[in-house]
Amino acid sequence: MKKYILHITLILILFFPFCTSAKRLWTAEGDHYYEFTSKGIEIVNPKNSERVVFLSRESLIPNGKQEALDIQDFSISTDQEKILLFTNSQRVWRENTRGDYWVFNKKNKQLHQLGSKFTAAQLMFAKFNPQGTHVAYVYKADHNIYIENLSDGMITPITNDGSDKMINGTFDWVYEEEFGCKDGFRWSPDGTTIAYWKLDARNIRHFLMINNTDSIYSYTIPIEYPKVGQDPSACTIWTYQIKSGETSKVSLPGDPFQHYIPRMEWCLDSKNIILQQLNRKQNESKIFTVNIQENLAKDIYTEKSDAWIDIKARWNNNDPAGWDWIQNGKAFIWISEKDGWRKIYQIDLNGKEKLISKEDFDIINFDLMDPKGETIYFTASPTNATQKYLYSIATKGGQAVRLTPKEYEGTCSYDISPNGKMAIFSFSNHKELKNNALVSLPLHQTLIDFDRKITKKATDGIAEFFKVKIAADVELDGWMVKPLDFNPAKKYPVVFMVYGEPASQTVLDNFYAGYNNLYVGSMAKDGYIYISVDNRGTPAPKGSQWRKSVYRKIGQLNISDQALAAKEILKWSFVDSSRVAVWGWSGGGSSTLNLLGQYPEIYKTGIAVAAVANQLLYDNVYQERYMGLPQENLADFENGSPLKYAKNIKGNLLYIHGTGDDNVHYQNAEVLINELVKHNVQFQLMSYPNRSHSIHEGEGTSEHLKTLFTNYLKTHCPPGAR
Repeated sequence: MKKYILHITLILILFFPFCTSAKRLWTAEGDHYYEFTSKGIEIVNPKNSERVVFLSRESLIPNGKQEALDIQDFSISTDQEKILLFTNSQRVWRENTRGDYWVFNKKNKQLHQLGSKFTAAQLMFAKFNPQGTHVAYVYKADHNIYIENLSDGMITPITNDGSDKMINGTFDWVYEEEFGCKDGFRWSPDGTTIAYWKLDARNIRHFLMINNTDSIYSYTIPIEYPKVGQDPSACTIWTYQIKSGETSKVSLPGDPFQHYIPRMEWCLDSKNIILQQLNRKQNESKIFTVNIQENLAKDIYTEKSDAWIDIKARWNNNDPAGWDWIQNGKAFIWISEKDGWRKIYQIDLNGKEKLISKEDFDIINFDLMDPKGETIYFTASPTNATQKYLYSIATKGGQAVRLTPKEYEGTCSYDISPNGKMAIFSFSNHKELKNNALVSLPLHQTLIDFDRKITKKATDGIAEFFKVKIAADVELDGWMVKPLDFNPAKKYPVVFMVYGEPASQTVLDNFYAGYNNLYVGSMAKDGYIYISVDNRGTPAPKGSQWRKSVYRKIGQLNISDQALAAKEILKWSFVDSSRVAVWGWSGGGSSTLNLLGQYPEIYKTGIAVAAVANQLLYDNVYQERYMGLPQENLADFENGSPLKYAKNIKGNLLYIHGTGDDNVHYQNAEVLINELVKHNVQFQLMSYPNRSHSIHEGEGTSEHLKTLFTNYLKTHCPPGAR
C-alpha cells in the first residue's frame, strides 16, 4: 500500500520537474559514472566533469531507421563489450517494466534487437549471463522465461506453462505492490543455472473494473487481486540447468498458498540458493539455504514478532533484491528490529548471529557496503525522526560514526559509488534545497559543490516544526505553515493533511514540508494554517514499539492520535475551532473519513481521495500484515473501517475517486456512497472515469482536480483571519 509514497512521487514529477537528476549509473570501479545525454551514453569523471562518449547516439540508430532509440535504461556485460539497452518501455503496474531490448556489440558495432519475433514492448528484466554470451528475459504476453544466444540469435524457452494465471520470472499485482517484487529470476554466479519464481494464481479471482467511455459498449478490465482473507498465489522456486535443459522445483517446507517468498538469491558458490520465507500473517520469517544438487532445504535462521516483520524493501527504497554477502559468502548482513530498534546483524550460513550496530536507534536506509565488506554506510537520525543523515560502521562492529557534517540539518540523500569512496550528495530542509554535490567518503570532503541551490522566501510560506503531547508518554511530531500576515491576536482556519498508516511519514524536514500540490495558489497567502502530524504507527525512526503499536488497530489508534493532537492544537489561541478541515489521499483518505465519522465535533470539512472505505476490500498482503487475519479477528477490520462511522459524519465531505483505480478499487466509493445515502448524510462526489490511483491521466485532469479541491476548501472552510 505504497499509496502516499506514489502520490508524493507524482507531486515531484508534476510540480518540481527539475528535482531529479539525469539517469546515472556508476561504473563497476566506482570512480566514474555513465549518463544519458544528447550525444548518447557518456562516461563522466565526477571529480573534474570530463566526459567521454561511451556509446554515441549514431550507434543507437537501427538499420533502416532514421531516429536513434530512446533509451530508458541500460546495463553492461562484465567484459564491457556488450551493452543491453532498454527502450519503448511501457507501464505494467506501477512502473515501466516491459519494453524492447537491444544489444550493441562494441567489437563489431552491431545493434541487435532481442526477441524480435515477439510482440513489441513485451520483454521484461533482460539480463546478461556472467559470461556475456546469452541474455535471459521474461515475455510478458505469455509469462514465460526465454534465453537468447547472442552469437546466433537462437531463442530457447526455459518455461512453457506460463499464462495470465501461471506466472514465471515475474510477479502478480500484490507481490509488486506490497513487497516491491518485480524481477523474478536470477542467473547463478557461474552462469550455469537460472533460479526463478513461479506464482500459481489460478485460485486468485479477478476484480473487474469497467470502462464506459472508450467504446460505445462498455467493457471490463480484469485485475488479478487477492482481497483480505483470500489465499494468495502459491509461490514456488524453480531452477533451470542451462547445459541439460532440466527444470526442477526447489523443495521447501510449508504450504505455498500460506507462505510468501519475497526474497531469493544465489549463494556465491553457485551451488546453493538462499531465500526468505514469510508465513501468511507475516509475523514469522525463516531464512533457508537450498543445495540445488541435493534439493535439500536448511532452515538457518528464524525470527518471530508479535506484530509483523518488515523485509528489505522497507529500508532499500522499495527494492527487496540482492543479498549482502561478507566473508566471501560465508556470512551476510541482516537487518532486524527484534530488540526494539532496527539494527544491523551479521548471520553466517549456520545461522550464528552477531550484532553489529549496538546503539539504540533505527537504521532508516541501508545505503552501501564497500566491496571488501569492511564498512557499511547507512542513514539514520537518532535524535530527530523528521531528518536523515549518513553514518558508517565497521562490519566487525564498534560505534557508528555520523559522516554528514553538522552544518547540514535536515534530510540528506546519497548516491554512493560502488567502491564507497565518493557519493553524489543532496540536501534539503524546510528552508532550502541543494542538489548534486560530489563528496569523498568517509571524510565527506566536498570535491564539487552543489549544482543547484534554492532558498525559500518568506512569502513562500515556510514550515515550522513542533511537537504535541497527547499522553504522558506519547509525543507526536508535526509541521505547520502559518499565514503570511499572521497575527497571534486573530483566529485562522486550520487544514490538516493526514496519511497515518504504516506506509509513509508526512512530517519530514525536507524542502516540500508544508507544500500542498492540490491547492491553487498559496494557502499561506490566503490565510490558512496548514498542519500535518505523524501519529503512532507511521514508519518514523522511533523504535518498533512506536511503529507496531498500530497492529490490529489501523483506523482506531492512528485516528485517536490524530484527534487528540487536533484537540491540543485547537487550544492554541490563534486557531478557529469553527473552521477545521482535513484531507488525505489513499490511506490518508481513509483517515480523513474516519476522522470525520469518529470525531465529527472536531472536523467540520473533509476532502477524501481514493480511500479504503472497508478494510476487507483491500489486498491481503498489506491489510493482513498490519491487521491479522479476518478469520481470526474480523471485528478489528470492521472497527477500523470508515464505513462503520460514515453515518456519524456531520460536516462537509467531498469524496474523490478514479473509476480505473487498480489499487484501491472504485468499489470502495460505491459502498461508501450507499452507506451515506442510507443515513441521509449529504456529500459531494467527483468520479474521474478510468483514472488510476494517482488520478493524473487524461487531458486537464490535474488542473481540474486542483481547482475542485481549492474551490471546495475555500467554500466550506473559508480562509483568512477573524
